[in-house]
Amino acid sequence: MTRYSAWSLLRAGLSGQRTWTPAWRDAKPKKRYQAVIIGGGGHGLATAYYLASKHGLRDIAVLERGWIGGGNTGRNTTVIRSNYFFPESTRFYDFSLSLYEGLSRELNYNVMFSRRGMWSFAHDRHGIEMLRRSVNAMRLNGADAEYHEGEEVFRRIPGLSRSGRFPILAGLLQPRGGTARHDAVAWGYARAADALGVDIIQNCDVTGFDIREGRIRGVETSLGDIVVDRVGLAVAGHSSVMAARAGFRLPIVSYALQAFVSEPMKPVLDTVVLAPSTGTYLSQSDKGEIVVGSALDLFPSYAQRGSLPVLEQTAAGLIDLFPHFSRVRLLRQWAGIVDVVQDSTPILGESPVKGLYLNCGWGTGGFKAIPGGGFCFAHNIATGEAHPLVAAFSLDRFRTGALIDEAAASGIAH
Repeated sequence: MTRYSAWSLLRAGLSGQRTWTPAWRDAKPKKRYQAVIIGGGGHGLATAYYLASKHGLRDIAVLERGWIGGGNTGRNTTVIRSNYFFPESTRFYDFSLSLYEGLSRELNYNVMFSRRGMWSFAHDRHGIEMLRRSVNAMRLNGADAEYHEGEEVFRRIPGLSRSGRFPILAGLLQPRGGTARHDAVAWGYARAADALGVDIIQNCDVTGFDIREGRIRGVETSLGDIVVDRVGLAVAGHSSVMAARAGFRLPIVSYALQAFVSEPMKPVLDTVVLAPSTGTYLSQSDKGEIVVGSALDLFPSYAQRGSLPVLEQTAAGLIDLFPHFSRVRLLRQWAGIVDVVQDSTPILGESPVKGLYLNCGWGTGGFKAIPGGGFCFAHNIATGEAHPLVAAFSLDRFRTGALIDEAAASGIAH
């Protein structure tokens, strides 16, 4: 692997840019592996990297039906935060945030992590009560959080409307929150995993499983069968599809989550903002585009495309927050397929099939969990035991009733 540095950039420039090598190999599947990860998005690639770097496994394959990072990893709004209510959630997401803070150095790849802060607003007295409660919970759980009255919010975020449909009375700021470049996260993990010997296999569709006596023995793919006794599922919105092929059901419903980007502009927004009353959230990318998201589609779907009703709803919420964006043109509209669980808490751990492990149920918040999810999932696959940070996220909680209902508690399902 070429080590990226100022010197390597200068040397490549002096040689006419002819010395660069591919970031990772275009591997072909072998007949047998120690472990197979299904899904070449952020979680799958991070899992493979940590299996190799932290647990010493080298004989690993990542199988991706399309191209690396072509699913939700490349279709999200790049927000990173840990402003949750329950201790289990906050500990995990804060751990993932801490990994993001050092990820560029660890992977020798600039993931463009930007600690620009994340704001959530209150629009009425009930919202103020929710914000105060959230600030207290986050501080008790060890996460950074600040409560600010309306005037301080307007001072810190220029251009914010004072006369919208939903008045802004207060705000919760998580200073360590921010954004990262979604493609760079996928590419950085892919490059680092490949350097450790992981086979990254694209355009490889998993069509079935070889399961005998309740244990995984192999996977069936469009490129041939693979013998393996440890398989990790990290396929987001298609988790229920893969589970059905393995003979069990998951408490997951898949929805489309749409997002949009505007034409590039000069810097006008240096933070991330969320308005709960409209579900609209936005930030400005390093290229100058305004990245905007909103609520889920109201019906289950596997369509990775936008729709006019959601565009209208999101645009209305955007202009309500920042009226001066009313004449900005949108460039692109798309959707990712998210796997929503009833309590808005992920599922990490064993499946009903021995040797088949689950990483799913992230809903609309999987991107911020990539480093932490991959780290803990790798621990689970390598040792057979759940990492302490995610022990409460097991599938078994739906049998025992020990749910972690972040949808109701934090008021933020994404």
